[in-house]
Amino acid sequence: MAIHIEGLLAIVIFYVLILFVGIWAAWKNKNSGVVEGTDRSETIMVGGRDIGLFVGGFTMTATWVGGGYINGTAEYVYLPEYGLAWAQAPFGYALSLVVGGLFFAKPMRSRGYVTMLDPFQQLYGKRMGGLLFIPALMGEIFWSAAILSALGATLSVIVDININMSVVISALIAIFYTLVGGLYSVAYTDVVQLFCIFVGLWLSVPTALANPAVSDIGVTALQRVHQAPWLGKVEHGDMWKWVDNFCLLVMGGIPWQVYFQRVLSASSATYAQVLSFLAAFGCLVMAVPSVLIGAIGASTDWNQTSYGFVSPKDKNESDMILPIVLQHLCPPYVSFFGLGAVSAAVMSSADSSILSASSMFARNIYQQAFRQSASDREIVWVMRVTIFVFGALATAMALLTGTVYGLWYLSSDLVYVIIFPQLLSVLFVRGTNTYGSVAGYVCGLLLRVGGGEPYLHLPPFIYYPGWYVSGGVVVQKFPFKTVSMLASLLGNLAFSHLAKYLFESGTLSAKYDVLDAVVAKHSGEIMDKTTLVNRNIIGLSEMAPVKPRLSVTLAATFARRDTLAEEEDDESSPDSTHSQGEHE
Repeated sequence: MAIHIEGLLAIVIFYVLILFVGIWAAWKNKNSGVVEGTDRSETIMVGGRDIGLFVGGFTMTATWVGGGYINGTAEYVYLPEYGLAWAQAPFGYALSLVVGGLFFAKPMRSRGYVTMLDPFQQLYGKRMGGLLFIPALMGEIFWSAAILSALGATLSVIVDININMSVVISALIAIFYTLVGGLYSVAYTDVVQLFCIFVGLWLSVPTALANPAVSDIGVTALQRVHQAPWLGKVEHGDMWKWVDNFCLLVMGGIPWQVYFQRVLSASSATYAQVLSFLAAFGCLVMAVPSVLIGAIGASTDWNQTSYGFVSPKDKNESDMILPIVLQHLCPPYVSFFGLGAVSAAVMSSADSSILSASSMFARNIYQQAFRQSASDREIVWVMRVTIFVFGALATAMALLTGTVYGLWYLSSDLVYVIIFPQLLSVLFVRGTNTYGSVAGYVCGLLLRVGGGEPYLHLPPFIYYPGWYVSGGVVVQKFPFKTVSMLASLLGNLAFSHLAKYLFESGTLSAKYDVLDAVVAKHSGEIMDKTTLVNRNIIGLSEMAPVKPRLSVTLAATFARRDTLAEEEDDESSPDSTHSQGEHE
């Protein structure tokens, strides 16, 4: 029991460190937003938009490099049927951050949004924003669950306690400091997280490699020793599936509130881009020790270790290969430090997703859809309550999870197929409207769900080309996830233009524009009113009472106060402009 006590002590030390940093960050920034005249709720969500390069780069990197990232990567490198060739997360998410920085970070930050759902509600309306909140919320919950699951597995290896208890304790600690300090606590604890994970893993890798039970990983990469080579390979028949999953990671890794929360907290649009590039480099660097640990696990003769005669894959413990390697192949003092550091570190990623989900609900659902007159204090309390609620949901998912990578892909599926094409449309495609958005949503969802989901035991009702049955489960080799995403995008474009044509041509009467998305009489969108009048769709007498689609209160929430103030200072009054014209 001495070993377990020492392991528990290591966990307590690192947990106390994380809690101390989180509380210190909350205390240090407790008056942020009050002096500057910014709402406290917005400060909690985006940190006062003053996150610098150092803290910003660390927090964006640490958001991805959590329990799911390091444990999941090691798991796939270790599994003989996959190997490094199928461990796509490090390269996929790194490239995702590069693409996000090049094309998405600048327009989102320069327009002063507070959450990822703001542009959707601004263009498509609050009801469509509520629909898009559902997959966004589920993505964040699944992401948090994957992180907590990995953390629980790590803790159960260290101190031999029930994995459910370790998940619950870890979730409570993460929820506590997130509740206290918001984004500031999350960001500063992420700095500690990244440092702990880097030092802890790199300290463990050399000692694990030196263990007599471990064969040369250079040899086992290409030759079969204890199991199939850990480099792995992509069979010709699995190429489209590999491409489908990689596209999912690259493009599906962009439309996450947890990512845009960092982008929108940057002090400028340029900084937001730089943060994305720094995080991409950091993700690749932090994946190296995880890959090596997976390779070590695949190169170990477990008969010579304290783990036992049966290998982890035969015990169905492949998802815990990282803590198993550290516990059974490293000296006690190294394993305690490595496992304790990883335990405290991976916890710090769950807080990001929980905060992101609560931010979207408090702002885009509660405030803008139901309580537009809600006070800032009320919004803050709504965030506090939902942090508890969403944290509990993530914990429940973690207790029911299968493999870490299973939850990872499942959460990305929803975001990739539904939200990514909507984000492309709202930022870069002119002419889309609510009708197209609804059509794209439904089209993508049906095609994706129709392909089935083995991790949810959901059988398919659409059998794509190349499907087969393995172990009683239908396997889809066709890249139906990417096809679903493209169908969602094309559906949005097609139905948007169809609806616009039907209403503007007079084929459908203006009274049928039930979503207030096309006809100017019922919509705030800027349209060619001359065309409407000439085609007798709307009369001149009807032009005056046109009301904006969003109320003044709701529209004001999308605009930055400081930007409006600067514009008002620069503009001349109507009287002065008129006098200037007379003078000329």
